[in-house]
Amino acid sequence: MKTIAFLLSLFVTATGLLGFISPGMLISMVRRFAGPLGVYAAAGIRLIMGLALYLSAPVSRIPHAVRALGDITLAAGAVTPFFGPERFRAALAWWSAQGPAYIRAWSLVAVAIGLFTAWSLAPAGRKRITHIPSEHESGVPDTGEGR
Repeated sequence: MKTIAFLLSLFVTATGLLGFISPGMLISMVRRFAGPLGVYAAAGIRLIMGLALYLSAPVSRIPHAVRALGDITLAAGAVTPFFGPERFRAALAWWSAQGPAYIRAWSLVAVAIGLFTAWSLAPAGRKRITHIPSEHESGVPDTGEGR
């Protein structure tokens, strides 16, 4: 589940980058979800992402934050089908009418959330030695040489 959440967070990051680089292309991509099937697909993606975040939170770097993002995403996925295609199109029209700067700003928010989530779910790097044992702690006899 952690891998699915990690990959979906990279998808969120990529979508945010697309919106920052080309707001028009992002709007065009989102318009494809304006039909009844698209609304259900968007709800399904949100539900899968929310569930993946929620279930992988305990093994993440910041469990409470990842679980909160999972809760929010699950809630968004649960209510999405109730909006319907008409409200979806109206919201998209309002959002796109705000202009490219507005879309870019929200796209940067998506990039930040996607990168934060990917980082918190990424495999841990190599363990670092934070304490080098002294001769006394290591059990090696102190001969007094070299001092």
